[in-house]
Amino acid sequence: MAAELAGTSVQPRPRPDLSGVGSEPGSPKPDPIIVGDSITRQFGGLKAVDVDHIEIQRGAITALIGPNGAGKTTLFNLLTGFDVPDEGKWSFNGRSLQRVAPYKVARLGMVRTFQLTKVLAKLTVIENMRLGATGQRGERMWQAAFPFLWKKQEQENTVRADDLLRRFKLDAKREDFAGSLSGGQRKLLEMARALMVDPELIMLDEPMAGVNPALKQSLLGHVKSLRDEGRTVLFVEHDMDMVRDISDWVIVMAQGRIVAEGTPDRVMQNQAVIDAYLGAHHDTDLSEMDEAAIEAEANAELEAANEEEKH
Repeated sequence: MAAELAGTSVQPRPRPDLSGVGSEPGSPKPDPIIVGDSITRQFGGLKAVDVDHIEIQRGAITALIGPNGAGKTTLFNLLTGFDVPDEGKWSFNGRSLQRVAPYKVARLGMVRTFQLTKVLAKLTVIENMRLGATGQRGERMWQAAFPFLWKKQEQENTVRADDLLRRFKLDAKREDFAGSLSGGQRKLLEMARALMVDPELIMLDEPMAGVNPALKQSLLGHVKSLRDEGRTVLFVEHDMDMVRDISDWVIVMAQGRIVAEGTPDRVMQNQAVIDAYLGAHHDTDLSEMDEAAIEAEANAELEAANEEEKH
């Protein structure tokens, strides 16, 4: 994949055929890269995640959508080791990830970005990129004092980082502090830095949040290019236009559970999805309903959203 990382022209990989996959929650996929069973996470009295079964198709762009408080980011945290579930098991390429530290998950080829970007503001852009490379000999205590042991490797990492900065149109910002970048540029930097690991799976948590319209199309193009290289993309997003544009498959969460999945067109017409976003009573005359029941339901949704924000 070195040529692809260098930004050279490559023939896009064919998309996986998902036409025969059902729309039921947890539907089996032809070649899943992630498989999870009975994953739950509870905060006090709130069950933030309660997923019976989930599969993520290899080589596809899968969108994870749902209203605020649905448990999407919590599920991301559980899959990548940033949080520990109360129960459940999940695997990446057939290897169990239970009790595997986040940095080890990344080394296996499963890398994530964050809704609030995690660039190191007081380091330059190129320094941020170099940090993303794995297996750096200069990070070992006994070798750090002998530059001849790691200098060549660092030069190779720098060449690779510069190639990625050109690809993401950040080369002009190479020597700038990462803290001086705009929100959209930080998202690009985080995505570029993730590619320094040469991952199989990239998980993007709301990549369009806080990005100005001028950079959105650029980000969309980069996400599509990841799939064209044969990588797998799983992303959380609220922008339904983006979901329709780039997704091969959509998984819908509500109140911690997967309520539907399918192609973007099928999902947008699914009644369970409409209810999840608009409320189960969106087409009901509220005057005919019990006011106490409506208030209790609304309070429960607000509490779920607040708990997820805290954790």
